[in-house]
Amino acid sequence: MIYGGLIILITIILDQLSKWMIVSFLKDGTITVIDNFFEIIQAHNYGAGWSMFEGQYTFLYAITAVSLIFFGYLFKSAEMSKKKWVYTVGVSLMIGGTIGNFIDRISQGYVVDFLQFIFGSYYFPTFNVADMALTVGVVLFAIDLLFLEHKR
Repeated sequence: MIYGGLIILITIILDQLSKWMIVSFLKDGTITVIDNFFEIIQAHNYGAGWSMFEGQYTFLYAITAVSLIFFGYLFKSAEMSKKKWVYTVGVSLMIGGTIGNFIDRISQGYVVDFLQFIFGSYYFPTFNVADMALTVGVVLFAIDLLFLEHKR
């Protein structure tokens, strides 16, 4: 469980540090990394993923609290062994990502997003390190449940 705690802590630190750097050094404007494909911008998301539930703070706080309680329950059975490492990393990333975005939501009223991908005329919703951690965590958790759990 100590490794899971480290993953959570590192995820939160990387998320908050990256957001602090964007807010501090990218006031207005865009950094084009790959022309017509990838940009770094500063965006404020007042909702959840894809700006769903925008401005519905009570609901967002409640769903975050319920999620953290559920993830905490899952984390109790996590162990960094050869048999459960995918599960442990997945749950830890989900917790770290949830806390990272929750810190923003509580302290600022919005989540700082900054990674922008462009596919032709389609702009994929801007996201951040916490969002990546949540996504990778969910994928790892699903892989564990679907393919590894029955082998244990």
